Amino acid sequence: MKKIIVYIFLTLLTGSVYGKIPESNAIDKIFSEWDKPNSPGASIGIIKNGELIYARGYGMANLEYDIPNSPTSVFRIASTSKQFTAASIILLVEKGKLNLDDSLDKFFSDFPDYAKGITIAHLLNHTSGIRDYLTLSYLAGLNNDDYYTDVEVLKWLENQQETNFKPGEKFLYSNSGYWLLGQIVEIVTGENMAVFAKNEIFIPLKMTNTHFHNDHNQIVKNRSSGYIPNNNDGYQISMTTLNMIGDGGIFTSVEDMKKWDDAFYESKTLSQKFWEMMTKQGRLNDGEVLDYASGLRISEYKGLKTVNHGGDFVGFRADLIRFPEHKFSVMIFANRGDANPSQMGYKVADIFLKNKFQESESVESEKQNNKVSSVKLTPKQLKRWQADYWYDEGSFSRKLYVKDNSLRYYRSENSEQKLIPVNENTFKMEGADNVVITFSENKDKIKTMSVVVKGRKPNVALEYQPISYSSEEMRTFAGEYFSRELNVTYHLRMADSELQLYINNKETSPMQAVKEKLLTNKDYGTFHFNQNKSGNIVNFKLASGRVTNLLFVKL
Repeated sequence: MKKIIVYIFLTLLTGSVYGKIPESNAIDKIFSEWDKPNSPGASIGIIKNGELIYARGYGMANLEYDIPNSPTSVFRIASTSKQFTAASIILLVEKGKLNLDDSLDKFFSDFPDYAKGITIAHLLNHTSGIRDYLTLSYLAGLNNDDYYTDVEVLKWLENQQETNFKPGEKFLYSNSGYWLLGQIVEIVTGENMAVFAKNEIFIPLKMTNTHFHNDHNQIVKNRSSGYIPNNNDGYQISMTTLNMIGDGGIFTSVEDMKKWDDAFYESKTLSQKFWEMMTKQGRLNDGEVLDYASGLRISEYKGLKTVNHGGDFVGFRADLIRFPEHKFSVMIFANRGDANPSQMGYKVADIFLKNKFQESESVESEKQNNKVSSVKLTPKQLKRWQADYWYDEGSFSRKLYVKDNSLRYYRSENSEQKLIPVNENTFKMEGADNVVITFSENKDKIKTMSVVVKGRKPNVALEYQPISYSSEEMRTFAGEYFSRELNVTYHLRMADSELQLYINNKETSPMQAVKEKLLTNKDYGTFHFNQNKSGNIVNFKLASGRVTNLLFVKL
């Protein structure tokens, strides 16, 4: 009881609520599970027509000292930081010190030849194809608790002998691109981007509690500590000693980010031309326009334009969602790794913009009704598309099966979605009307599944028969494999009739057979093995999300 009283007192003392508004109770209900004296939580800010109409903290900024979150609490906002890296680059373009067409080799002479075809614009829009350094570090056997430096990151990237794809060919989110942009700012200006951004952005906008955190030993006033759930219905600290900035690294508060939001609509400090460049959407080589601009996602929610970017790293989650046509913004900065600030932010928007949505939803509903309406299919019709499907593009599989008279799209034990039939061959994904799945079958009865998200290019998967290898057959893949690009050795060893993966002699998890000469590991990705003419395994290529075709040679 005493702890609860202290929590309420401190909440009032830190000024965690900006007055009451009619929507207060509805907002607080969204965050009620966090509004406790023994739980980490978040700080939120709601901006309408340039006014911070509601801002408060939920839960604790520090569980050890019983300090509650408030609008002045300072959070790590992870990838929501990318817009400030992009802003630094755009400012240098405005000053004539950079060109968006400048190629990577202009700044980094030790990169392989592919750097000549990668431009600053590619880095800004995640179309460079450069492998993600956080994924590379993980594949090298490191995690968030391990320490490495900018020097090591640069060496990893310089060692990569190929990109995931040709520059401009695809969109694939890469933290490496934004880390490199931060390095380019330093090369061009002669000062670390933390200093440049402070002088060119944060001081002019009076964002006195915002900085790029490039020194993990730096003291941060009003810092909110990061947490993740543990296995005992409690929490454990989740922070990092890494000093990388560019792809992340901003520490800020709700009150400070309100000033950044103001700058979006005013041209006093940052020009209209600046914001036009910041919000210009990327484009692929084939002309497809992306929903990504410079550190910002340009999208729609219930028919209304949105400009946002989320972020997640260690025990922090963040999002700033802007509805520019209505001068309405929601920001949520959470200090708990199990938070989903984007989802909660849109719930807040639902409260304030519901009347604006109604018109947009009715128009959209009419369009949808003209195009598609759900139908009822027989069990036989549903089972026609029941199969295992393989995506060559991303080297992963999906299982579709019938359960409770509906077709299910299965990802994992904790992730599957019901598919709503539109006709015999076309389905919508429940809870995601912008995902349309179409099936077809060739003359050999091989099924094809085509998944289209928001009208973009389809992701195509083919039916396949999962393979089953005996223990002896799995043993043929055993051995030591070395990656020159990562300077790491993977060991595949038989243990208790299973083929186990060891990284630098540290056991991880078992390998599973999927297709012929193709194994997967739930933690590290898909392993494509290759044989020589004698039928002996000589190497494999690893695909793991934001890293593809990483070569490991058998020793």
